[in-house]
Amino acid sequence: MATVYIDEYSGLGDMNPNNAPFRRMNGEIAQTPAIANQTVSITAGSVQSNAFNSLTYLVRVHTDSVMSFAFGANPTASATTARMAANQTEYFAVIPGQKIAVITNT
Repeated sequence: MATVYIDEYSGLGDMNPNNAPFRRMNGEIAQTPAIANQTVSITAGSVQSNAFNSLTYLVRVHTDSVMSFAFGANPTASATTARMAANQTEYFAVIPGQKIAVITNT
């Protein structure tokens, strides 16, 4: 079964929160741990996730198969919406309460 994995985050973290004088690294990384995790089966019809947590502003999306997706309050994914390749991972800024819809796209 094809699956999309969704990790929800409140925002970006700081790789060096104490401003130590060594190994200062600037970068945009998710603030862990995730505040919620969910999976959605990828099928031939558009399937929506649960609504994102009220504190979710960033999601990590990983798919184990080719899919198309859409975000919104009541999204519908289709073969013409954004696409991800199999085994691809991306981060997206979102609005709390939104959902992601997914559909297979070979």
